[in-house]
Amino acid sequence: MEQRINFTTQAFIFNQMGSIAAVGGISNNGIFFRKIQDETRYLRVRNLTVRSSVASKQESLQFSKVESHKLEKTVRIGVLGASGYTGSEIVRLLANHPYFDITLMTADRKAGQSIGSVFPHLATQDLPDMVAVKDADFSDVDAVFCCLPHGTTQEIIKSLPTRLKIVDLSADFRLRNVSEYEEWYGQPHKATDLQKEAVYGLTEILRTEIQSARLVANPGCFPTSILLPLIPLINAKLIEVKNIIIDSKSGVSGAGRGAKEANLYTEIAEGIHSYGVTRHRHAPEIEQGLSDAAHSKVTMSFTPHLMPMSRGMQSTIYVEMAPGVSSEDLNQHLRSFYENEEFVKLMKDDKPPHTRHVRGSNYCFVNVFPDRIPGRAIIISVIDNLVKGASGQAIQNLNLMMGIPETTGLLYLPLFP
Repeated sequence: MEQRINFTTQAFIFNQMGSIAAVGGISNNGIFFRKIQDETRYLRVRNLTVRSSVASKQESLQFSKVESHKLEKTVRIGVLGASGYTGSEIVRLLANHPYFDITLMTADRKAGQSIGSVFPHLATQDLPDMVAVKDADFSDVDAVFCCLPHGTTQEIIKSLPTRLKIVDLSADFRLRNVSEYEEWYGQPHKATDLQKEAVYGLTEILRTEIQSARLVANPGCFPTSILLPLIPLINAKLIEVKNIIIDSKSGVSGAGRGAKEANLYTEIAEGIHSYGVTRHRHAPEIEQGLSDAAHSKVTMSFTPHLMPMSRGMQSTIYVEMAPGVSSEDLNQHLRSFYENEEFVKLMKDDKPPHTRHVRGSNYCFVNVFPDRIPGRAIIISVIDNLVKGASGQAIQNLNLMMGIPETTGLLYLPLFP
């Protein structure tokens, strides 16, 4: 049984075995931490999530460097499109965020309603009623999560005050080539100047660019699950950029909350539903990320499927390895590349990751397997499509943009069962 002793400049936690953990400096607003050893655990201290590391022997104790972080004021958040799945997930995740405070929520069809009347699971939150976008007052807002459908987002973001930090969860700013956007989304881009400013928000890959951005295009859920394992392998020239085959499966929440006949229970239950075959709108986004890594044009085969579950996503990726490279080389490179990352984890041994392993969390679990076909490997990647695939990654990005630890407010463990 652990006993909390004292919290001053350093915090010490003792356990029955006499082990001791040193936690970074504590202030009223937040805590930084540093690993002492590989064994880690999560604590709840002063209503904030703190990551601590435990030294197995007293004589091997090392003290973490004292660091502290303190924002001058709370960041006032606007959530545009709060009545959708990604908007409501933003609200859920921000409930325990120590720095972000929601001061504005919009939802045109639900204008005038409380968030609890639309989503009863959020009824405990003391938040402003939702308003129509046209009636929104941004004078009391510092940063915005835009959770609106593609095609409607460009002009709305273009009209926002330029002082605002913006994370856009739609597809409107993900494709750098505006002609490609028109080809895949069936309408011309209406904010081409803003498109030049937008930074693609795949956090673990483009962290430096995101930190200095004003507008971040949050990645799609399928691209997140695919690019996180593939980009490091392409960068290291461990896999060929030809003959990449991707089979992805998503929970129905990925299709949005709008009423659609194809998403009715009787249409989805007890079956698998392939869609967007050869023409899914995430294909150019995936190829853009792979081409950037390869410094040459990359094409791939991608087929998504809708599964009879509410949330979760798995991408099974078939790749051809470079000459002399083994599947274990791929595994070890990914393990090394993501060694210090909180939210991307390589599974141990030959255990395949499952969507239930990451449900409700911001984690991406990955593993690599040798294919029966010599020279090929199979990569399995899973995320929660609403968290790491959308709202969680959006918060991770805004944390970076505001200069605070990117894990802040996101250290939720997965839900099981």
